Amino acid sequence: MLYLVGLGLGDAKDITVKGLEAVRRCSRVYLEAYTSLLTVGKEALEEFYGKELTLADREMVEQEADSILEEADVCDVAFLVVGDPFGATTHSDLVLRAVKLGIPYKVIHNASIMNAVGCCGLQLYNFGETVSIVFWTDTWKPESFFDKITKNRQNGMHTLCLLDIKVKEQSLENLMKGRKIYEPPRYMSVNQAAEQLLGIIQNRRLQGEEPEITENTVCVGLARVGALDQKIASGTLYQMATVELGGPLHSLIVTGTMHPLELEMLKLFSVDSSSFENNACQRTT
Repeated sequence: MLYLVGLGLGDAKDITVKGLEAVRRCSRVYLEAYTSLLTVGKEALEEFYGKELTLADREMVEQEADSILEEADVCDVAFLVVGDPFGATTHSDLVLRAVKLGIPYKVIHNASIMNAVGCCGLQLYNFGETVSIVFWTDTWKPESFFDKITKNRQNGMHTLCLLDIKVKEQSLENLMKGRKIYEPPRYMSVNQAAEQLLGIIQNRRLQGEEPEITENTVCVGLARVGALDQKIASGTLYQMATVELGGPLHSLIVTGTMHPLELEMLKLFSVDSSSFENNACQRTT
């Protein structure tokens, strides 16, 4: 049996009882280590689960998936995913490979950022398409995510923005030369995401547009959702560029039309109540 086990969002204890029971009876246990991270390290998980974990980076999962599935037809293998196995990133490829090899599989779900964002008080029913905001480079500055946020907002919907994670990435030079030298991990902050959005707004104005999203659009910054030191801040997009939320992982919400109850909840986390109220009430129903 192949088990895909969600670990939740906080620490080692966020695994479900069902998930923990599955992990403890598995011969091999892999920890997916490139789409998210917990507030504790691999060692803390090993101690709590009573199992040795093998870190599965992007290269292993995408190019060496057969090694994960090896002998899974005669023994139990677990693949652990922070959040939910089919939350922000799907692992359908692994399931399809298992089915092709005649290996049965079972998914054990858990909380993910996709539903835990409700902690800020915005209704999950009112969210549109989720988008990913990627790190810009000097030569690559895509804006497609901005258009998706705009479309959501025009439909009155909120947008959950998942922020870029760079783990085990190679520089262009090392990649071209085939050197297995990796850059230090980088995790996009709410500040960086807000700065890129502000940059797009400026670009659009230079092109003669007046964007649906402006510096005064109400946004919510979230950090380490599900952890003991979880942090939430609401305010304008401009304020999100300077708000201090601490270490990763961060997420950003760009609001659409807000119900009065949603607005009341966001006030609990406001960076500056006066400017927040002046801007927020423009988008309530």
